[in-house]
Amino acid sequence: MRLWSLHPSYLDAKGLVALWREGLLAQKVLQGKTKGYKNHPQLERFKEHCNPKAAIATYLYGVYLEAKSRGYSFDEGKLGKKRTTQKITVTRGQLKYELEWLKNKLKVRDPAYLKTLDIKRATKAHPYFKLIAGKISSWEKVAV
Repeated sequence: MRLWSLHPSYLDAKGLVALWREGLLAQKVLQGKTKGYKNHPQLERFKEHCNPKAAIATYLYGVYLEAKSRGYSFDEGKLGKKRTTQKITVTRGQLKYELEWLKNKLKVRDPAYLKTLDIKRATKAHPYFKLIAGKISSWEKVAV
């Protein structure tokens, strides 16, 4: 499961669809509707929010808006009803780490799409996250 901190506009088609599916799974976990993935590190920041269900629904809404802007037909009805304006913070170090992760994925999966991205200037976080200074998040499982 990868719930990207990066703005969804950086993701290729496969990445955006995967994020949608994984986000919906995360939503089910936070709603108590699954037995697995309960302790997945990607969920920690949502669990720490004062309203985890609204936090994941708001996050997914950002993914939905990106998909809609590309002409995809993701089902908005699958989102939780409650939203929140209380953003989750994400560090610049986390964003940088994820950007490198994405770059390496795209080198293999979609090099043509990678060439269209301005990776050096890619500093936008998902619209639900507030960008702050700092290192890679403690919940991140860093691949070495």
